[in-house]
Amino acid sequence: MKHGKAPSLLLGAAGVMLAASTALTVAYVLDIRRAGAASPVPSEHAGPDQAALGAEERSAGQVDEVVAAAEAFLDREVELQFDGDRIQHTWRDLGLVVEEDAAKDEAARFASLGEVPDASAYSDGMSDGEVPVTLDEELARDALLDLKGQLDRSPQGARLDLEGRKVHHAQPGFGIDPYRSASALELAARTGQPSVELEGVELPPSTTVEDLGIDDISEVMGRFSTRYGTHQERRVANLKRAAADLNGYVIQPGEEFSFNETLGERKEEIGYKVATVIRAGEFADGTAGGICQISSTLNGAAFFAGLEIVRARPHSRPIGYIPMALDATVVYPYVDVKFKNDYDFPVVIHYRVAEGEALVEILGKGRPYDEIEFVRQIREEIPFESITRDDADMPVGTMRVQQHGYLGYDIIRYRNFYKDGEIVKRDRWNLEYPPVTEYVRVGTNTDPNLMGQEPEQQESRNPAVPRTKRHAMRQ
Repeated sequence: MKHGKAPSLLLGAAGVMLAASTALTVAYVLDIRRAGAASPVPSEHAGPDQAALGAEERSAGQVDEVVAAAEAFLDREVELQFDGDRIQHTWRDLGLVVEEDAAKDEAARFASLGEVPDASAYSDGMSDGEVPVTLDEELARDALLDLKGQLDRSPQGARLDLEGRKVHHAQPGFGIDPYRSASALELAARTGQPSVELEGVELPPSTTVEDLGIDDISEVMGRFSTRYGTHQERRVANLKRAAADLNGYVIQPGEEFSFNETLGERKEEIGYKVATVIRAGEFADGTAGGICQISSTLNGAAFFAGLEIVRARPHSRPIGYIPMALDATVVYPYVDVKFKNDYDFPVVIHYRVAEGEALVEILGKGRPYDEIEFVRQIREEIPFESITRDDADMPVGTMRVQQHGYLGYDIIRYRNFYKDGEIVKRDRWNLEYPPVTEYVRVGTNTDPNLMGQEPEQQESRNPAVPRTKRHAMRQ
């Protein structure tokens, strides 16, 4: 039997079933695609390209949230530690700013985790990723320089305490290293650390004991002082000006000290004032008046310190502020005071001018003598010449001393060095103070209206001087 109709019926039923199945499949695919626009495509249903596209779209939308979280982080305080000090600053104050490219990377990281960052995202440190910040070079430099001003421990250069007779050795400092500290700040910020140790570097002192040239000033080798009138303001100013330039001057072993070379020309342009000086045995005004008291007092200290006196010339007449034969005049650049350090160690000049006293100390390790003695002997007093001059403005029978005369002196000066009560060394000098001529004005005017005036009474300017004088300084 032939079955002509049966196959066509079966095919029709199968076609209906196939069509229905196809429609359901298309509907399911469309539904999946619509869902993928709003939510991640499950990996078992989406391909690699579709997953990457979805994460990229999500991260682009989260960059603003990451930037906001990083800005909040910049306002957080961090503890800075340096050389035992601890201070608080915000990251923003330290020159940190948000880095745009890093913010994009962070947004992508959050998107890949399916997370949405909020303002507290970087508040508790970082377990993964990094805070998208970087250092602004200019802002960081200014911040670190300000921190250096606050935290650096300055070096202490070696110095001489002449009053205390001590040498203070140099002490290095410790300061922030801006370059290494900038790297440490950036690393700590990116990893969200609550504190950061700033990097430091030793700061060398500007002056060492070697620079000072002397390491022991504990002993007074020689001392001498003179008095001055405090009412003479310009003269006192000159004394202080010169003493300040000499104070702290170190004389090395074998070195010859020159007063004129050390102070240079004394001019008004550098602070010296016009005051009383001695010219040809008489007082007159001149620049740097009083400077000879500075040189004479220094000469006295050098004498008792046992330094070699190379050159020292007395004044043209004895001076009231210092014993005769210890004074030493100076006239730049012709007349100088020079002495030499013949010890095997350096010495330093300590000069102080205050409260009516000019005081010099020569400081060092200590002289090898118990006592140094000054002895002066006058071998001869040299009389001065008196010259009279007629004066038609003065009445007959009167006289006036125009310039006082002063005796001259021929002197031997000794310096005796004692050790254990015995003289172990003696220096000798022949010194001379030339006599100063006296000038007397004698009246010749016969006008009767001028007659009857009392002659001017003149006091002697030559007080008695002991022929022998001794002065010693013990160690």
